[in-house]
Amino acid sequence: MGKPKILYIPTVSHTERVFKKDVFERMLDIFDVKINGTNNNYSSDQVAKEISGFDGLVTGWGTPDLNESVFENANQLKIISHSAGSVKGFLKEAVVEKYIKPRNICVFSANGAIALNVAETTVGMMIMASRRLMDHALVIRNTTAWSSPDVPSNGKYLMGSTVGIISASKVGRLVIELLKPFRVEILVFDPYLSEWEAGRLGVKKVDLDELFAKSDFVSSHAPSIPQTDKMIGEKQLKLLRNGAIFINTSRGSVVDHDALLAEAQTGRITVALDVTTPEPLPPDSPFRKLTNVILTPHVSGAGHYGYYTIGATTLQSLEDFFAKKPVQGAVDFSRYELLA
Repeated sequence: MGKPKILYIPTVSHTERVFKKDVFERMLDIFDVKINGTNNNYSSDQVAKEISGFDGLVTGWGTPDLNESVFENANQLKIISHSAGSVKGFLKEAVVEKYIKPRNICVFSANGAIALNVAETTVGMMIMASRRLMDHALVIRNTTAWSSPDVPSNGKYLMGSTVGIISASKVGRLVIELLKPFRVEILVFDPYLSEWEAGRLGVKKVDLDELFAKSDFVSSHAPSIPQTDKMIGEKQLKLLRNGAIFINTSRGSVVDHDALLAEAQTGRITVALDVTTPEPLPPDSPFRKLTNVILTPHVSGAGHYGYYTIGATTLQSLEDFFAKKPVQGAVDFSRYELLA
């Protein structure tokens, strides 16, 4: 029996970003791979034209819509391994129902690898924002002073605090894991998290209002779906304690930005945002001028460790599938509406 045939459509630059050289070479050795040797993304028509006869398809950032034409020609396709995050952008629900489910095509997503980077950034923001590290550094950089009475040098920091996690997603669970050494109490809002699972994670399940009222830090890891649109609004933000820190590294849509701006303008909370609505914020956005708001340009998912884990887990998904082993990271399409 010959090697499984894999159509690999990510660009050269994508490959260099997420695959270590030895990992990519291993994939080429184990499988019969046709690669995209350019920096041009495939079109839907190109995938449809080439997919016939291939057992697997590797996708990545820039993947086009895998429409009906693709699957009508995908006569041998058994697995799609996505070397990036969400698959929802190129696999519409109608295609999932008509082709993916009936044909039992396995779809892998490497979003768990990206989550590693986002979780690290989140905890870093908690430490940086609470300890006012950026403010201390700017005083020294921009003035002749060594410190400023306007920037407190003592306070309640991450150690021993109460942290509220919105959504026990892959990122949320990794943040929970990373917080263990900091001796924090963790509250979680997630309507899909069972009490048993909350106990296993060592967290307390609460409703959204209670989480905002009782937390020193609130960190959002909710997906962008209709149910979460502006889920965090004026009511919740007003419940935050004075001095509390609100962090969003998920999606801007989960927060009512008008309400967030109004609360940030009071000066009583600190806000750290890696995602916003709109994105990027316009040059005249009031958020840019507030000293208690930290803005970063949607970089929380970046990092060599997480990116190279994308490549490693993508290859692992292919190896496991064709060895008839369970594929870790396989997408559960029974809950398509809840996918990020």
